[in-house]
Amino acid sequence: MAEVIIDDNDSFEWALKLFRRKVQRAGILKDVRNKRYYVKPSTVRRLKSVAARRRQRRNRRSSS
Repeated sequence: MAEVIIDDNDSFEWALKLFRRKVQRAGILKDVRNKRYYVKPSTVRRLKSVAARRRQRRNRRSSS
């Protein structure tokens, strides 16, 4: 869990910026988006393989 402890002299904008950065680095929003609804295991496997193919194609293009 992302947590920011502020002192009396710290500004709210600074604390909010720090909190957002910690949330993004922890990948919390990504997890929430992925778990928004149920996805069948077969669909997860298919999407994963499609993403891998896309990544391979992109890597082949950039290396040649």
